[in-house]
Amino acid sequence: MHATVLLAHPDPDSFAHALANRAVIGLRTAGWTVDLIDLDAIDYPGAATPDEWRAYPTAEPILDDVVRRHADLIRHTDALVFVYPTWWSSVPAVLKSWMERTLVPGVAFTLEGPKNRLVPQLTNLRYVVGITTYGSPWWYVKLVNDAGRRTISRTLGLLARGHASRRWLALYSLDSRSTQSRQKFLDRVERDMAALR
Repeated sequence: MHATVLLAHPDPDSFAHALANRAVIGLRTAGWTVDLIDLDAIDYPGAATPDEWRAYPTAEPILDDVVRRHADLIRHTDALVFVYPTWWSSVPAVLKSWMERTLVPGVAFTLEGPKNRLVPQLTNLRYVVGITTYGSPWWYVKLVNDAGRRTISRTLGLLARGHASRRWLALYSLDSRSTQSRQKFLDRVERDMAALR
């Protein structure tokens, strides 16, 4: 069993980093091999270049070596775990860039026939997990539709043809949480990841 944990936060002392570390501990406790990709630490490339945009609909949509390595990893992973803070009701820009540049035709889906019918390709995924924090309370996040959750849970779930179990671990109103409350969430993340089999 192989898991890929994607972390998006520029500060290595952040709560998101602590969450990612606890997720990795939990997964390894359950017997998973884990790749942790800290997108900010590796200075992941930003928006697609004009050449990449032109290559997108071709048989070779990936031009960057880092992106190619990540795409190869995703093709062989059983669990895809996203750890990030929710900013502007969505994922951080570096994570959105990773999705747009890595989950391309030939990796996450293919387009077939004259009408470019989308055919999911992430059938190797058994789990899609989102672990995030929100500065806002639950009711506000629901009001603004939580774009990050919809992208990860719904879109990636569909690209796995519905075969992947989807998990969402969220801590709302982070800014007003006590140290004890944050610790409980860290413990929950480790416990829930250790339960993935």
